[in-house]
Amino acid sequence: MKFSLVFTKEAEIQLKKLKNDRGKAKQYKAVVKSLKLLKENPRHPSLQSHKYRTLKGPDGEDIFEAYAQQNTPSTYRIFFCYSKKKEQIVVISIIPHP
Repeated sequence: MKFSLVFTKEAEIQLKKLKNDRGKAKQYKAVVKSLKLLKENPRHPSLQSHKYRTLKGPDGEDIFEAYAQQNTPSTYRIFFCYSKKKEQIVVISIIPHP
């Protein structure tokens, strides 16, 4: 099942900043690849998607975390939830992992 992605304003800004930062071209490429995988299969093994237990979505939805990179300093993470609309994922945030 393919999903469509909807981005929050915050996630749009974060993705645009990442795209425009020439020093982070490698991270941007990894995030874009992970977003494509997320659309195709949110449970793809390389995403290592899992429920993020300390946060809830705006309507109490479960929040999930997907890895854009592994074993790399300042690896990026994609936080998302499943929309109430069928076959739609809401990308909440795209941030580097501390």
